[in-house]
Amino acid sequence: MKLFSILLITTLLIISCNPKINLKNYDNYPTAENSNLWVQYSKTETSFNLWAPTAVKVRIDLFDKGNNSEPIATHLMKPLKNGVWNRTITGDLNGTYYTFQTKTKDKWLDKTPGIYAKATGVNGIRAMVLDMNTTNPKGWKNDMGPVLKSPNEAIIYELHIRDMTIHPNSGAKKKGTFIGLAEGGTVGPENIKTGIDHLKVLGITHIHLLPSFDHYSIDEANLDTPQFNWGYDPKNYNVPEGSYSTDPFNAEVRIKEYKQMIKTFHDNGIGVVMDVVYNHTGKTEESLFNQEVPGYYYRHMEDGSYSDAAACGNETASERVMMKKFMLESLTYWTKEYHIDGFRFDLMGIHDIETMNEIAEKITKINPNTLLYGEGWTAKGSPLPQNNRALKKNMQRLPKIAAFSDDIRDGLKGSVFKDMDTGFVNGGENKEESIKFGIVGGIQHSQINYDSVNYSHAPWTLTPWQSISYTSCHDNHTLFDKLMISKPESSEVELKAMHKLANAVVLTSQGIPFLHAGVEFLRSKDREHNSYNLPDRINRIDWGLKVKNKAVFQYFKNLISLRKSHPAFHMSSAEEVQNNLKFQIVEDALVSYTIGNHANQDDWKEILVVYNANKSPYRYQLNKPYQLAVYKEEFDFKGSKVIKDYIDVPPISMLVAFTK
Repeated sequence: MKLFSILLITTLLIISCNPKINLKNYDNYPTAENSNLWVQYSKTETSFNLWAPTAVKVRIDLFDKGNNSEPIATHLMKPLKNGVWNRTITGDLNGTYYTFQTKTKDKWLDKTPGIYAKATGVNGIRAMVLDMNTTNPKGWKNDMGPVLKSPNEAIIYELHIRDMTIHPNSGAKKKGTFIGLAEGGTVGPENIKTGIDHLKVLGITHIHLLPSFDHYSIDEANLDTPQFNWGYDPKNYNVPEGSYSTDPFNAEVRIKEYKQMIKTFHDNGIGVVMDVVYNHTGKTEESLFNQEVPGYYYRHMEDGSYSDAAACGNETASERVMMKKFMLESLTYWTKEYHIDGFRFDLMGIHDIETMNEIAEKITKINPNTLLYGEGWTAKGSPLPQNNRALKKNMQRLPKIAAFSDDIRDGLKGSVFKDMDTGFVNGGENKEESIKFGIVGGIQHSQINYDSVNYSHAPWTLTPWQSISYTSCHDNHTLFDKLMISKPESSEVELKAMHKLANAVVLTSQGIPFLHAGVEFLRSKDREHNSYNLPDRINRIDWGLKVKNKAVFQYFKNLISLRKSHPAFHMSSAEEVQNNLKFQIVEDALVSYTIGNHANQDDWKEILVVYNANKSPYRYQLNKPYQLAVYKEEFDFKGSKVIKDYIDVPPISMLVAFTK
C-alpha cells in the first residue's frame, strides 16, 4: 500500500505540473494487467473494480432504473494496489443499475458505466449488474458456428442489421432489429425469400455485421424518430447496440436478442463475424476512457495533443499495457459469452503488430475456426512507427490474420477514390497483373510481375487466405453504382456483365471472398459515395431488386456453389498455389489460368478459368479437350459438353472448364 501511495502521488504531481502529459509519462502509471476489472456477480455479493491510478476518490452510484432516476445508494471505493479501486456490496444486485465516478485532483469527472460494462440501459449511460446465465437461449451450451479446414473456405457477406429488414418489402415483422434479421420464413415481392432464408439459399458461410456494439450516434430513447448510422463511433464496447433491440430501456433485452440471433444463424449453418472498432472512440475528451484515466488510453503528439490516425479525433494506444488488456479481454468476452465466429478490425493498421498477434493467439485457442481480418491501413498518420503497425505490407508478420486486398478491389473496377477511374472489368488498361496478384491471394508467385501491380510491388501474404478478395463493401460506392458512374455510356446489359465478372473473379480467387449485402442483385445507393449517416431510403436493401435481377442472383448463387464444391479454388498454402496454379494466356482485358493435379483433393484434375473483359468474344485456343462447366449464364458441374481445339469466350464473362 505504501508503494502504491508513492506511485499515485508521483503520477498526480506529473499531471498537475504538466496538463498536456508527455506520452512517456503514461508508461510510468502502475498497471493492473492481472487484475479482474469485470463486475463479479453472485447472489450474495457483487464486487466492483475500476482501474483509475490518477484518481483521488472513486464512487459508485446504484439505481433502480437505467435512466431518469436518483441514486438509491452511493458507495465510496477503496484503493488497492496497481491503481485498482474496489468495492464489494453484499446482497443480490441482479438487475441493479450503477455508474462509476472518479475524482482527479479537485474535480469530479463525468459518471460512466465503466469500460468493462456488460449490460447497459438506454443510450449506454448506466451499466447493470446482470446474471448473464439468464440471457442464454435454449440450447446455448451446445451452440457453435461453422468448422473451417482453412479460412478461405469461408464466404463472407457484409451487412448492416437495419439495412437488411427495414424496407417495407422485407417481410420482416421486427424490422431493423437483431431478431428481425433472424426471422425465418420472411418473403418479399413475388414471394421471394428475404432475410436469413435468402442468405441460406445464396450459400454464404458467414455474415459480417457492421458495428453492433453500443455506439453514440443513435438516440435509443427516441427510436420513433428515423435515425441511421453505420456505428463506427464506439461507446460501450462490450454491450450490444440498443437501437437494434425491441426494448433498449431494459438492459437484458438486447443481450438476449443478440444471442438468439447468433444461435439462429448457427442453427442455419452460418457464422457471425463482428465488426470491431478498437482503434478510436466515438468521443474524445468526454469518452468513457478519459473519464476513468484521462489521456492514458490514447496516443498523443509531442505537444500533448491527440494523434488522429482514425480521422475521428483520436486513436487508441494498443501497445500500452491497459489498452492491450482491454482489447484482449473484450474480444475474449465476445468469443466466449456470445459465441462470435470472427472479428473484422476497423483501421487495423492503427494497432501494433505485437498486440494483434497476441489477440490471434488467444482467440484461436478458444475457437480455432475464428476468422480474424481487418483494414491494413490507417486514415491518417500516426506516431506509432510504420514497422510496428498491423499494415497490409506487414501481414507476413501477422500469420493468423487476414487483410483486405485493395489491390484486387481497385484492380477490378478502378480506384474507390476516383469516380471515373476504371479497372479490369470496366475498360481499365494494364490491370492484368493486379488481377493475377489478387487471384493468388497476394503470395509470392513466379509468374507475377510485381512492378506492374497497382499498389503492392511485392507479395504481402504468407498464405493465400491472408488476402480478403472483394469488389465493394459498405464504404464508397456500391459496385453497381461505381460501374454506372465510371462507364455512363455502357448499356445495362454491359453493366450487368461487368458486375457479374467482377465477383466471378472474387469467387474463384484463392483469398477469402467477401460480398457486400445486395451485390447479388445489383444494389444501388443512388450513387452516394458515403452513406454512413444517410437515411434508410439510401441504405436499405430493396428486395424488389431481387425480383428485377433474378438472373444475377442466380449467377451469384451458382458462383458460390462452384467455389464450395471445388476446393481447388481455396487452397490453404502458398506452396499449393505455386505448384498447381499456372497462368496461361494474359493479354489486354484477358486473364486465364489452370489449376492442376487435383489441387486440394478436388474431383476435377485440371480446371481452366478464363476471364474475358473485352467487349467482343475471344477465340481461346485449347491444347486438350475440356468439359465445359461455366459458359455465359450456364453452370453445368457435370460438364456435359466437351470442347476442343478452341472456344469463343463471350464478351465480359468468365468461362470455366475441366478435365477429370
